[in-house]
Amino acid sequence: MRENKALLLIASGGMELSWTYAWAIFLTTSILHQSFPFPEAVGSFALAALLTSFSQGRGWRVIYIVFLQALGFGPLLLRVVRIFNSWSPSFSSLSWLMQSEGTVGGNQEWVIFVLVLSWAFSFWGGGVRLVRRPMDYLTLCSRFDRGLVAFFILFLAKFLFLVRGEIKIEDPVSEFLIFPFLVFSLLAIGLARNQATAPRDFLPGYQGIGVILSFAVVVLLFGAGLVFFFLPYLTFAAEKGYVVLKTVAVPVGSILVKVLRFIFGYANDFSQKLPDQPVAKLPEVTPSGPGPWWLELLGKILAWSLWIFLGLLFLTLIAVSLYFLFQWLLSRTPINQGRHMPRHPILIWAEKLRLFLRSLWTRFVRSIRGYKRAVQFYTALLGWGRRSGLPHSLSETPREYGLRLIHRFPVLRKNIELIIEAFNREVYGGIVLDEKQLTMAHSAWFKLRSPLHWPRRVKTWFLRPQDQEDFFRQ
Repeated sequence: MRENKALLLIASGGMELSWTYAWAIFLTTSILHQSFPFPEAVGSFALAALLTSFSQGRGWRVIYIVFLQALGFGPLLLRVVRIFNSWSPSFSSLSWLMQSEGTVGGNQEWVIFVLVLSWAFSFWGGGVRLVRRPMDYLTLCSRFDRGLVAFFILFLAKFLFLVRGEIKIEDPVSEFLIFPFLVFSLLAIGLARNQATAPRDFLPGYQGIGVILSFAVVVLLFGAGLVFFFLPYLTFAAEKGYVVLKTVAVPVGSILVKVLRFIFGYANDFSQKLPDQPVAKLPEVTPSGPGPWWLELLGKILAWSLWIFLGLLFLTLIAVSLYFLFQWLLSRTPINQGRHMPRHPILIWAEKLRLFLRSLWTRFVRSIRGYKRAVQFYTALLGWGRRSGLPHSLSETPREYGLRLIHRFPVLRKNIELIIEAFNREVYGGIVLDEKQLTMAHSAWFKLRSPLHWPRRVKTWFLRPQDQEDFFRQ
């Protein structure tokens, strides 16, 4: 299974690298008259995919992953820039790096530098996206369609340069990259399709891959054979069609020129027949004297206020951007691929702090306002019993829990029974407590919280479990 995934990743990478490198060769050859280096392109793409696959799913912080990517991308970028610049020292000596300050200057050098930098980032980003992209059937079909569109636009651009501009770009490599693109595409799509189907009787990884490779080779050879077989006839037909098109377009072109002259020709005749009109002269405006001093001072104050406001706004935007950038760099990546991005530890701590402060505020408000319902008194009684060493069991009814509390605190029997009776009456009987009953419940709860019972409550914590279960044995 892992071998199939590795082969699928290699096939998908070959598919992506084929059309990307074809466009890189075309643009660098046509603009810079030098092709993008093939080893650096493949090495950048493969190293980016390898580092991303190594760091993915380990729960590392983003800043560590960025540092690892920069550590691998930096030497490759310097190597590519060195190739596209005519610096005499060798790359290993690093002395050419000191000369780059004087070399990269002028418009032409900057265009070369930006173009090379863009393609270096494109290859590296392609390797990173390859690992992060899902390798399912629909995604690979979509990438295959995108690659076909890229090759179609590339061939169309070459054709337009050759026909319309009579510019022939000496670039034989990008044309033949369509063949490995088709082979890798068929292999990747077949492997992805094979993973989504039910298991077969034959051994996985042998017969299926053989069938896919055989199909890819047959389609490739059959398509190449058809192209090379009909290439002379297609070339001859294209030349004859071009001659016929030029012959037919001569009379049609002359008629079209006459029609355009007839439509747009009257404007020139009309402008020639019009007599010259005298140009009206505007009265001269003499500048007035300087304004009052307070008006100039007000203008300076407003101008300085505007500049200060813009400066503060710019600094605020920079500070907010840096805050979110460092927050993203210090965040952790998910450990497993199926999990979502974990929340930042600062956000989790802030959420816990918010809940703690909210609970303190709720307790403070309740201590001032008091309880208004019997359910609130019973909830407080459960907390009181838990803090006294007698937590409530899920299988206990309020009556049973009250008897267990009374067994440990017989002095508080009347207060405990009053709160539990009020709870049963409100919940099970549907009777709302009146003012007198609320006052009695408040009095009972106040007696339960009295410091006089703290020694007994502390003693309960040190009782053995057998002593706490004596009530149920009786």
